[in-house]
Amino acid sequence: MKILVTGTDGYIGAVLAPLLVARGHDVTGLDTGFYREGLLYDGSPCSLTRLKKDVREVVEEDLRGFDAVVHLAELSNDPLGQYNPSLTHAINHRGSVALAEKCKRADVPRFIYSSSCSVYGLGSDEIKTEESEPRPQTAYAECKVLVERDVLALADDTFAPTFLRNATAYGPSPRMRFDVVLNNLAGLAWTTNEIRMTSDGTPWRPLVHVLDICEAMACTIEAPQATVGGQIFNVGDTAQNYRVRDIAQIVAESFTGCRLIFGVSDGDNRSYRVSFEKIRTQLPGFACRRDAGTGARELRALFEQVAMSADIFQFRAFTRLKQLDHLLASGQLDAELFWRAA
Repeated sequence: MKILVTGTDGYIGAVLAPLLVARGHDVTGLDTGFYREGLLYDGSPCSLTRLKKDVREVVEEDLRGFDAVVHLAELSNDPLGQYNPSLTHAINHRGSVALAEKCKRADVPRFIYSSSCSVYGLGSDEIKTEESEPRPQTAYAECKVLVERDVLALADDTFAPTFLRNATAYGPSPRMRFDVVLNNLAGLAWTTNEIRMTSDGTPWRPLVHVLDICEAMACTIEAPQATVGGQIFNVGDTAQNYRVRDIAQIVAESFTGCRLIFGVSDGDNRSYRVSFEKIRTQLPGFACRRDAGTGARELRALFEQVAMSADIFQFRAFTRLKQLDHLLASGQLDAELFWRAA
């Protein structure tokens, strides 16, 4: 299949593109380059045609001839989305819907959208399914809900969108991110020999390894269109619903001698558990093959391999909000996050 992946210089995209190439697909990458300075290791090099372009500037001609578009390129995660909620809506909601509309006009039959379990946002002890009412608590999560609604309305016999609500990602990527919970705790354990929690760690979070996310995307692309078109799938494994304090304990066990300290409730009311039975039973060929312990051990081995220092861990390009702050403060981006002319 000929596939366009937006966001190939991102945390997930840097793992997804080589995986798709290894499975025999013809992959083109598109990225605007916000995080091009953040390369922790070489990863699995592969030859890609690459377009350096903001997703808001994509035109129909860029999309013609593709069998599928996998859309990852948004302002990713809750803190970054809250930085400027109106801009988040312009890029993540209206920009993503406009891209889907252009795909449809360009006769691209499949559109795979990287959504998020953060749409569930607030819950008690009930298990959320794809049929549960979303309760987004942030601009980032609100945009995910709106994109799902508006792009689903475009579905017909010739255009088949699929929405993958990923659990919170973890695990190694060449374009590393240390602003997701397990990766952040592992970085703290390695560089300080201590995990000092600011909260009591009682909220629930579903986790999923970045490679399992990528394999879910590959299985979606390769599944019969009638099986996945117009469908929403939570991406993860029901056994991987963790309290944050349990994630911290798992990480501490992989980093010998790490001291673990808990705080008190910090008022963050985002807490949800999620069912992943639908993807397990209905997406051909997919099953999660990794858990949080696997991810923690992989990260420890990676940190040893690259001799990761505190300076590397704290480098701005590995934390999304820090990097955008830098690009804005240095005048490289304008107020709408377009690159300024050199």
